[in-house]
Order: sequence, then C-alpha cells, then structure tokens
Amino acid sequence: MSAPEHAPAVPRRGLSPRQRSQRWRLAQYAVLAALVVVAIFSADWKQIGDVFFRPALIKAAFTEGLPEALLKTLEYTAGAFVIGLAGGTILALMRLSSVGPYRWLATAYIEFFRGLPAIVVFIAFSLLPLAFEGMTIPFDPYGVVWLALGIVAAAYMAEVIRAGIQAVPKGQIEAARSLGMPPGLALRKIVLPQAFRIVLPALANDLILLVKDSSLVFIIGVSTSANELTGFGRELANSESNLTPLIVAGICYLIITLPLGILVRRLEAKAARAR
Repeated sequence: MSAPEHAPAVPRRGLSPRQRSQRWRLAQYAVLAALVVVAIFSADWKQIGDVFFRPALIKAAFTEGLPEALLKTLEYTAGAFVIGLAGGTILALMRLSSVGPYRWLATAYIEFFRGLPAIVVFIAFSLLPLAFEGMTIPFDPYGVVWLALGIVAAAYMAEVIRAGIQAVPKGQIEAARSLGMPPGLALRKIVLPQAFRIVLPALANDLILLVKDSSLVFIIGVSTSANELTGFGRELANSESNLTPLIVAGICYLIITLPLGILVRRLEAKAARAR
C-alpha cells in the first residue's frame, strides 16, 4: 500500500492594503511621539520661559496698551473690509459688463494690485502727501490704513464676487426679466444676495487675511497710541529686549482668527449640505 500523498501547501497571504496602511500610520505616530519626547527632555524650559513667556512682561503688556492695540487691529480690519467689499463688488460688476472699457479697467486694476505686495501699497500711500504738496488723507492714520488695505483687498474680493455672480443660475435672472423686472433691480434683489451667500466662506477667508495684513501698519510709522498688535508688541519687545510681548501679540491674533476659521469651516459645511 502506497504512502498517503501530502496535501498541497497553502500559500501564505501577505498583509492586506488596509493592514499595511494601519501599520504605516502607527509607525508615523511612534516616530512623532519619539520626537515630542526628545524635544520635551532636551529643551531648556527655564530659558524658554524667560525669553518667550516672562510673567512680568505678560502683565506689563496688558497694563501698557495691549487692549487698545487689539481694538486698533479690529478697527483697521473692519474699515479695510468695508472698502474692499464695496470696491470688489464694483470691480466684479465691471469685469462682467458688456462695455469693453469697464472690463479692461477692472482687469488692469485686479491684476496690478494682486501682483503688488501689500507692503508696497502701504509705503506708497504713506508717501502720497510728499508727492502731492498739500494733499491730506482724511482720518489719518485710519484713512491711510483703510485705503491701503482696502484697495488691495478689493482686487482679491472682486474675483471671489465675480465667481459668485456667475454661479447664480441664469434661469432665475431670465425669470425676473420675463416678469418685467429692470436689470438693476434684478441684480440687487436676486443676483447679488445669492452671490454673497455663495461666496461667504471665501469672503470670511479674506477677512482673516486682512486681520493679518493689518500688522503692516507699523511700516508707515504711526504714533504709539495708533499702534496695532504687531507694532505694540514690537515696541515693547525692543524696549525690554525680550520676545514675550510679540508672543502675546501673536496669541491675540489667534484669538481673532481661530473663531473666524471655525466660522469658515461651518459655512463651507453648510454650503456643501445645501448642494
């Protein structure tokens, strides 16, 4: 009687793609945790606290003008946003106009100011009174800051608003026209409200950028009482030879921008559900 034949060997299966992905992710977590541990135990926490988080200077920042600087930042941002939104809406309508010169002017403006760094615009506006003798910009320094930031913001907002207008279904405009509604009234009552709802998350992002761009105010050499957060933190840091005031100013920027970032994400999620 012949010996029983052996059953064929079952080939070993390798890891599935999902298992490989999990192992790779765990390896990344392990490397990250190791780096954090090394950083924690190798850092000189006493020196870090003394240079970046000195308690006496944190207290001094709040007592020597930080709330006023925070308010100035909000004022500069709000005024620039209003100017940018109004200018951006006009430019967007000019870009969509059937009149050629309007389109050319709007395109030239948008391309020019989107290509220039905001700091160049700040410097140019601060020097305008030297170029034109007797010229004054109202509400100085607010007028200079609002115009410089607003002019740049208008170029970016114009493209956002134009995209929103073009996203409004044309059928609604045609329906309004068929009911005898004048074009200007249809634009104000139907097109623009829907366009602004569509681009609201993008406009909120532009507002966040304006908050950060307001830090360029110190370039034009405003007085101490007109300083925004960066100018205030910079002056106090220079006088104390310590970076704590700048860290405090940076935290104040986060207090402003983080809630705006959360608002943007919620608006985007709401818009996605609506689609």
